[in-house]
Amino acid sequence: MRVQLIMILSSAVNFYCLLIFVWVILSWFKNGGKVVREVYRVLDTVIAPYVNLFRKFIPPMGGLDFSPFIALIVLQIVSGLIFRLLI
Repeated sequence: MRVQLIMILSSAVNFYCLLIFVWVILSWFKNGGKVVREVYRVLDTVIAPYVNLFRKFIPPMGGLDFSPFIALIVLQIVSGLIFRLLI
């Protein structure tokens, strides 16, 4: 049972990390075609609330926003801690 829970949580964390990565890439092209704008808008509703937690502490510097990077690092650290507790 624990192994299944760990596998599900691991897959969910990896999928969310992938969504953050895609969201960041699409943010560079959000003024592109209609499909890109729609996909970005949908991802923004899922990803932005989490990333905005880090924007409060790490504002964009020199036009670069490091908050998604920090969000990914924190997500990986917290998930690693949770996985260790479950093992």
